[in-house]
Amino acid sequence: MGGEFVIAAKRVVADGPDGGRLLEPGLVRIVDGVVAEVRRGRPDGVPDVQLLAGFLAPGLIDLQVNGYFGVDLVDADPGGWARVAEGLPRTGVTAFVPTFISAPVPVLVDALRRTADLLPRLRDGARVLGVHVEGPFLSRRHKGAHNEAWLTDPDPKSVLALVEAGRDLLSIVTLAPERTGALDAVRTLAEAGVLVSLGHSDATADQARAAADAGARKVTHLFNAQRPLHHREPGLAGQALTDPRLASGLIVDLHHVAGPVCRLALAAAPGRICLVTDAVSAAGMPPGEYVLGDRRVTMGETGSPVLPDGTLAGSTLRLDEAVGNLVGLGVDPVAAVDAATRVPADLVGRGDLGRIAPGAPADLVWLDDELRARKTWIGGTPVFGDAP
Repeated sequence: MGGEFVIAAKRVVADGPDGGRLLEPGLVRIVDGVVAEVRRGRPDGVPDVQLLAGFLAPGLIDLQVNGYFGVDLVDADPGGWARVAEGLPRTGVTAFVPTFISAPVPVLVDALRRTADLLPRLRDGARVLGVHVEGPFLSRRHKGAHNEAWLTDPDPKSVLALVEAGRDLLSIVTLAPERTGALDAVRTLAEAGVLVSLGHSDATADQARAAADAGARKVTHLFNAQRPLHHREPGLAGQALTDPRLASGLIVDLHHVAGPVCRLALAAAPGRICLVTDAVSAAGMPPGEYVLGDRRVTMGETGSPVLPDGTLAGSTLRLDEAVGNLVGLGVDPVAAVDAATRVPADLVGRGDLGRIAPGAPADLVWLDDELRARKTWIGGTPVFGDAP
């Protein structure tokens, strides 16, 4: 749908001065793929699109996608990348950050270079907002599904190799701040414009605070694969919830983190919780065996993908489902949408995305009353769903 068109909706989650605001009803006018007008009220004439239920929201943004639809992104071919990018809008996602888990640094360097060559060939589907390298500078004690053989300290040569290979592509690096050389690595990465996220870590609160002092701004999948919060040693999780410099990814499948703890996180750190799926190649697929990096994972009829020893290995969560799960826990719908749109967009420096505001690309999703994606637009072009 090119040119100019108007969407009238029962509810619009529009941009506001301090996050999202609800317009009920609302109207959005789009011109040449860009939002031109957003206002409360009904259209003067007959709108081009009329949404009589649910919410019109900004397109969802996922900062942690290892794979989807049977594809593991670290070594995917162009067809695999297209399958993921073109399939994600079915879940309401209009932009994402592919995630490469721990491997030897030369392997990750090759993966970054291969991805940089491949991405310009992607013509359709969700926007790719750089690459997230999760590891290998992680704690062996909290390795999760990462291969312990590849975990190492972030020496300057390795860090610079990743920065140089990922120039204009590397957007997030997850590391454990307690490892030798980690604070220097945080400074180097932050100076290169990379979002440093703390995770898979046994860090104390003081060590996490020192990493934030050095330039870290995020925590990877809060509560998972990190020192548990204790009332005398808050650890990484406690620092994340109380330090206004740190935002946190949260996997709200109600399996990785229990519902009451998800609510606690939203209450303790409003505007600093970022919904992520940590989806792996099993997502969107039937039960069976799949891969995550160099690991074999199994997905049964219920639950999350696991390694042979039962260790959680990512998820099969949809991001629209995560939003719905939060609302089901009693979180305000606008706050839940913000956590999957504005918060992640701002974290990766894309203040033009994640909001419905004049001048922003018309990346939009119609969520029904159950908060499931019914129709998705990218740059004003419908990429999923039938006419309402």
